[in-house]
Amino acid sequence: MKEPKRVCFLLHVKSHRLIEYRARHNAVWPEMIEALRETGWTNYSLFLSPDGLLVGYLETLDFEAALAGMASKEVNHRWQTSMAEFFEGGDQTAADEQMFPLEEVFHLK
Repeated sequence: MKEPKRVCFLLHVKSHRLIEYRARHNAVWPEMIEALRETGWTNYSLFLSPDGLLVGYLETLDFEAALAGMASKEVNHRWQTSMAEFFEGGDQTAADEQMFPLEEVFHLK
């Protein structure tokens, strides 16, 4: 059986929106969580530094397929629209369109 790939990405949350960003993630919609699971997102975590650096980590068999699966979900469109204002860049680009995996250079098994 194919092993899941580890994926890590970086985004940046506006520093003046950190409290609300955390609060929103304490109340992620159940249908959003279900959509993530259905499309292959496992062991998904977000880490936020005091300056707004957001580190995302997940495991999936195919990251591109996982992104495409979420892109097809209506709940994801609503979530991304509601969250776009939190991210640096000012162009309101959805966070899931800004996820570019970092290269894994070491993994201790």
